[in-house]
Amino acid sequence: MRRLLGPLLALGVLAACGHAQVTAPAPRPLTTSTAATPEVHEGAARGQGGPIDADTQAAIDRGIAQGRSGDLDGARRTFQDVVQRNPNAGAAWVNLGVIAERKGDLTEAEASYRRAAQTTPEPPESWDFLARLLVRTKRASEAEALLRGRVQEAPTALGARNALTWVLLETNRLPEAEAEAKKVLKADEQNVRAMQLLAQGYYRQGKYELCRLVLENARAVDPKDPVTHNALGTVLLKLKQRAAALESFRTAASLRPDFAEAHSNFGAMLVESGDYDGAVKELELAVSTAPELLPARMNLGNAYRGKLELAKAREQYEKVVALDPTLADTYYNLAILHLDSDVPGMDTIDRYNKAIAYFTTYKEKGGADDRVGQYLKDAAKGIDREQRRREREKKDQLRKAEKEAAAKTPAASAEVPTAAEAPPAASPAQPQPQTSKKKSSRGKLKTP
Repeated sequence: MRRLLGPLLALGVLAACGHAQVTAPAPRPLTTSTAATPEVHEGAARGQGGPIDADTQAAIDRGIAQGRSGDLDGARRTFQDVVQRNPNAGAAWVNLGVIAERKGDLTEAEASYRRAAQTTPEPPESWDFLARLLVRTKRASEAEALLRGRVQEAPTALGARNALTWVLLETNRLPEAEAEAKKVLKADEQNVRAMQLLAQGYYRQGKYELCRLVLENARAVDPKDPVTHNALGTVLLKLKQRAAALESFRTAASLRPDFAEAHSNFGAMLVESGDYDGAVKELELAVSTAPELLPARMNLGNAYRGKLELAKAREQYEKVVALDPTLADTYYNLAILHLDSDVPGMDTIDRYNKAIAYFTTYKEKGGADDRVGQYLKDAAKGIDREQRRREREKKDQLRKAEKEAAAKTPAASAEVPTAAEAPPAASPAQPQPQTSKKKSSRGKLKTP
């Protein structure tokens, strides 16, 4: 049983630049600067013989359930009650930090992680979470100094050494990171977190087969660790084993409902396969768990577009632009949306002009898709086609109006006979006045 809420961000996120109708680059795997921290195993959460009684453990379990259901306020209250009754409950302190991060209170989150690291025994994950937060707030050197100090104080503190490995990875010191990970594995050959970090180093060096082998070993040690499955999916994509990658992402997502990155990656692949309903389900879950996870938002927009829910698609793309206006692919997707589809409430010519503007911004932001030139021509043709259609419609309306006016105007040569000229009522053979020929002639003069 797991005893921590999932982290905000994790290893191996698919970049969201794919277009379901093959009008954008395919999704690509990459590693992020916010690698995942694994959840605590049951033994670690119980303090491995530390002062965690049954009531405290039950309260921690209750807080976990509340957090995963979305009741962060309720979970926070539960964990606060736990640490008030038992200040040595490290897992509760870590979870308080996770909740604070999700709410955007990084100061409280840092204080909670630091407090967790002071408990006895310390949850190894507390160092990982703390290191990740310090790096996110551009304090990597502070994180490294803190962790090296802890490793020197307690060489067997594998949690701190793993966190140090991660900091070294994030500062692109790959050989040093590899050496630290191997030190952990020498002390504990079944340390799954060390395997994940070692694999991440291999991935960044392009050693994909080595990365896969290490992750498969980690999976054998703990088949229910979602971080391993998610990372394995990423490297399998690199090895062009897409079916196996899909299953790895599916497994990772099923193992932890609040693992936003796994749901994002799984959803991205469902978009690519055309399963838009399934993709929306996964990606909405990812966005609800981690609103700032841009790949999830981008792919959610793609999934909505696949379902022709264009207003929702545009809303997601615009949120990505608001969160990070430097991402070129967002403008590409917005351009395709305006080029391919009738946007509710938008004039057709305005829509094509908007597509051109978005393609132009895409290029200005560094986008280099070689199809953009043709798409710009298509937009220009669309504008010309719409203008000609409007001209034809205008002419047709004018002709119709002239015909209607002509039909209502009496013929100039049709004279109504006076009473004196009228034929006798008793002469039924007298022909009726003829006006239809002149009316018809006037009508023909107005016909092209």
